[in-house]
This record gives sequence, C-alpha cells and structure tokens, in this order.
Amino acid sequence: MVAHVYKLKKLLDSKFNSQQEAIKAVDSLNKKLKYHQIDSIDYLEKESKEPKKYYQVNASLSENINAIKIAYQSAGRFILATNILDEKSLSNDDMLSEYKAQQSCERGFGFLKDPLFFADSIFLKSPERIEAMAMIMGLCLLVYTLAQRQIRSALSAAESTIKNQLGKSVNNPTMRWTSNVFNPYI
Repeated sequence: MVAHVYKLKKLLDSKFNSQQEAIKAVDSLNKKLKYHQIDSIDYLEKESKEPKKYYQVNASLSENINAIKIAYQSAGRFILATNILDEKSLSNDDMLSEYKAQQSCERGFGFLKDPLFFADSIFLKSPERIEAMAMIMGLCLLVYTLAQRQIRSALSAAESTIKNQLGKSVNNPTMRWTSNVFNPYI
C-alpha cells in the first residue's frame, strides 16, 4: 500500500502537456494496482510562468473491493475428506473447525523436532525404551503447552503484554520465546 501511495503522489506532482497524456498516466498506474483503484479523478488545467499551460491530476486511492473479494474467495480453499457421510452429524463448518483445531496440536510437535531437544542424537534399540522416550517427549510437550497457556492467560487477565523478537508488544508469546527472555537470569 505504501508503494502505491508513493506512486500516486508522484503522479499528482507530475505536470502533463495535455489532458490525454494525464489520462494515459492515470490508466497506466491504475492497471498496475491489484487491490486498489484510483478514484475521484480530476484533470486540472493550470497556468505556468511561461505562456504554456499544463495539466495536473488530482485523485485519491481506495481499495478495489471486487478484486479483494475475488482474492479472498480463491485464496481460502480447503480440501478435506472424511468417512462421515452424514452432513447432519458433521457439517462442513464443523469439519473445518476440527481440522484447524488439530493444527494447533500439530504445531506443538515442531518443538519436539527442534535441535535444542536433542531427540535426533538419541539411539534406542528396544521397543520398551522407544515407548518410554515417546512418553517422555509427550509429557514434555504437555508441560510446554500448559506453561504457554498459563503465560498467555495471565497476560490476558492482567491486560498486559511483553515484547516479541521484533520488539512488538504481544499478549500471546510462545513458551520458547518466554524461556529465551528468562535465560539470562537462570
């Protein structure tokens, strides 16, 4: 959006020899805009110090609602399959919400693959030890998730925030970032 505003400002500051030249410049910029459009266009005829006249454009930038709607409709597609054929027991909206809820759980397992967890450097031979290791990893994930949930709910209750890696105040930090913040004090 900032780039579009800059281009429009440059267009508004330009001086054109004819009105057709100004119209072409507006059309050219309008074609480059994907989700915005130029509106309230006025072509002003102005006098210069020289005997020659010039034209300037006066216009504003607005969102192109139709283009945005089309982009939203084509961008938000999910292909989900189920063996529950009765739509009364599981509607499409319910299926999508269940799928999205599953994603939050799946994200937690990314923490188990983290090099800091050292799971790739452990070699186990017996099935009992592999099961025990999986149980320990699952418990670690549970503790990690509960701690993250506790921190987020405490921040929400206190209506407080902490700064993330980018220095932006957030009320939903990850447990990993929170532990990184406290590492110097441990």
